[in-house]
Order: sequence, then structure tokens, then C-alpha cells
Amino acid sequence: MELREIAKNIFLLVDIDQKAEKALQLAGDNPAYMALSLNTSRVWPDIVEPGRPSQPVLLSPRAMPKRVLNHVQGHATMMHAICHIEFNAINLALDAIWRFPNMPAVFYNDWAQVAAEEAKHFLMLRRHLQSLPVKEGEPALDYGSFAAHDGLWEMCHKTRHDVLARMALVPRTLEARGLDATPIIQAKLRSVQNPWSLEALAILDVILADEIGHVAVGNYWYRHLCQQQHLHPMQHYEKLLLQYNAPKIQPPFNLTARRQAGFSPEELTQLSR
Repeated sequence: MELREIAKNIFLLVDIDQKAEKALQLAGDNPAYMALSLNTSRVWPDIVEPGRPSQPVLLSPRAMPKRVLNHVQGHATMMHAICHIEFNAINLALDAIWRFPNMPAVFYNDWAQVAAEEAKHFLMLRRHLQSLPVKEGEPALDYGSFAAHDGLWEMCHKTRHDVLARMALVPRTLEARGLDATPIIQAKLRSVQNPWSLEALAILDVILADEIGHVAVGNYWYRHLCQQQHLHPMQHYEKLLLQYNAPKIQPPFNLTARRQAGFSPEELTQLSR
């Protein structure tokens, strides 16, 4: 039972229940996880896509409809979008474990813990969707009930040959945007004041606290790799943004959360400008 091979096997699972439950077992305090061996040198042939179900239908970000939170359908589409991000984030963490060889053991341990926490988030959001009221005769809501976009996984695919670019552009760029967006979504939920919005607020509190740690993992390993390769972190980051055509980082910024996630004062000053 070797960690990186298990991560690859979970990555390839199509069944969302199995994927989430098995990813949950990678939590660091799970005795079964602590019993796993680790082979840091093994390399597998490239795998382009993770296992995932036929639903949701994937659209371009520009084709996604606008969401209005003051009725249950609008609330459901918003929470479904976040649920989809968390599902992709499970695959993202698993991919970091099996894809990139010859990293320190703690790298794989970090991403195993991230995978377990992303699975926890996904299951919380999925249960929330399933609990939302629907009109008589309509099917119950679930993950896959609405279309979704695949922007997060597209950047994972682009950076699959470079662990430094992956750390720079997925956790410390795209996932850090989630730190900025969550308080805005929470403010909208508070303005609505209905039972399902209050439940969603509590879920997002948990997710935000954990995601600060996930972005911190990306920041740590990005800087570690820059130091190892004698690169200036801020200058090289600007090059990677251009090289991979990463989305522009737009305000407003959650500077408190970004500071907790390990962004330097110089980086935060540059963002503010």
C-alpha cells in the first residue's frame, strides 16, 4: 500500500462517492494513512484527465449563467459552482501526489492532507445541495444538476510537466482567488437571510479556514523550489503568469487571509498597487 499509487488510483475513480470517501482516508490522523509506504521516485505515463462523472456538463466560463441568490434555484447554482471547484480540487491534490516525483516526503504528506480536506468540503457542499427544497415533481438537487466550467483543471493540465509552475499558478493563484471571493459570497448570503443561506455561511467558514492552509502549502513549496533553482520568487512568478496565460489577478483582495497563507509583505504591496 503505497501513497502515490493509491493517490493515482483515487484520481482515476469516476464514481464520486468512492473518490470522496477514499480521499478522506488520506487525512494525516487516519491510522490507515500512517501505515502507507512512500516511493518518491516512481514515474507513471502521463494521464491527461482525472476520473469524473458524465455530469455536470462542462461549459466555458463565459457561457455560465449569472446567479441570483434570493431564491433557492439561484442559491443552488452558486453552491453547485463551489461544489464543482472542490471536486476539481480533490483531483488537483491527488495529481500533485502521483504526478511529481523526487520531492521531499513532506510534500506528499501535505498534498494528502489537502486531498482529504477538499473531499470533506465537497461532501459538505453536496449534502447541502441535496437538502435544498425543490418543487413537487422535480428531481432532488445534487452535484451534476447544473452545468459547470473547468478553469481550475485547465491550469492543472497546462502545468502538468512542471511542479514549480503548478505550485505558482494553481494553489497560490487560482485557489488564492477563492480566498478573495469567499467573503464577497458570504456577504451576499447574509443579505438574503434564509435557512439555507445560513447553513451555507457555516460551510464557507470551514472552507475558508482550510483553504488558507492549502494556499500556504502552495506558497511554501513554490518558494522551496525557487530557492532550489536559484530563482527570484516574485520575478519568476510574473514570468509564469505570462508564459501560461494565467487569469489576471483582480481586486478586491482578502489581504488578511493572503497574509495568513504566507504571501510576503512585498507581494501584498504589489497586489495593492
